Amino acid sequence: MAQVARTPRRYKYSRDKNALLARLKRVEGQARGVQRMLEGDRYCVDVVQQLNAISAAVDEVALIVLQNHIEGCVSDAIKEGVGEECIGELMDVMRRAIGR
Repeated sequence: MAQVARTPRRYKYSRDKNALLARLKRVEGQARGVQRMLEGDRYCVDVVQQLNAISAAVDEVALIVLQNHIEGCVSDAIKEGVGEECIGELMDVMRRAIGR
């Protein structure tokens, strides 16, 4: 499904932008740490644990953005009478997120 066309707006996640960017910077640091672990031939389980931590951190960022999308974009689309299209787009994203 094509992305729903919207007029330029400030998205609801903007209120959390600094916190989201800080989380992603921590993820970036964690990823560099895993690179150093691999370069240093660290124990496999330690590497996997760090990769799981990165995955969980990225998932949390995605959930925050998704929640803001639902509370802002989807809610606004419903009020504007184009909710069905926006909900379809959201469901496509959710299907990809859970791998179906």
